[in-house]
Amino acid sequence: MRKFAIGDIHGCLDKLEDLLGKIDPKPHDSLIFLGDYIDRGENTKGVIDALIKLSSRCRCIFLRGNHEDMLIEYMTFGKNRSMFRSNGGDMTVLSYTGKKTSSGKVLAEMLPRDHRDFMTKLKWLHEDDSYIYVHAGIRAGIPLNMQDAMDLIWIRGEFHETPTGLQKKIIFGHCPFKEPFIRSDKIGIDTGAVYGRYLTAIELPSERFIFSFS
Repeated sequence: MRKFAIGDIHGCLDKLEDLLGKIDPKPHDSLIFLGDYIDRGENTKGVIDALIKLSSRCRCIFLRGNHEDMLIEYMTFGKNRSMFRSNGGDMTVLSYTGKKTSSGKVLAEMLPRDHRDFMTKLKWLHEDDSYIYVHAGIRAGIPLNMQDAMDLIWIRGEFHETPTGLQKKIIFGHCPFKEPFIRSDKIGIDTGAVYGRYLTAIELPSERFIFSFS
């Protein structure tokens, strides 16, 4: 059984398909996706379709990113419209409705049922025997079960610069780096796929990187 973590996709279906072609997942493999499947890129709907299909043939764990959190809030309450749009939400709206603008209510109605279920079932955190997986990071000195949800999907510099003090290494995304961010206690694998760079996976525990279109 192999295990991979995959960074921020942001609607880049072509890079996801290329990366999965290189991994060639088998039924007993595990793939942990770190969130931010949507927004900014051209094909959010295609990415979610592909991930749902993939989850039917191998073990997939899907974490919540800040972009999914903004989408859920927009569809549920509609009060974060400017924040949602300024963070690339227009491209998600376009992918589902054919238009760049839509109310949260209309967007929710346009999402297929399995896509709505996918969004609402995303996990905040995942942990196995050797690693902790989270979208953005954690706040040092606070037990995992007491972490603030907003830190898990939004924290940046403080997490990058502060040792976690944990025995397990953290695998995270959220902040795009030109190449994987490697420290003794953490590895960041958002390498800016939607900004013209590549989508990254890390095979564990070997910590071997795999890049799309490389």
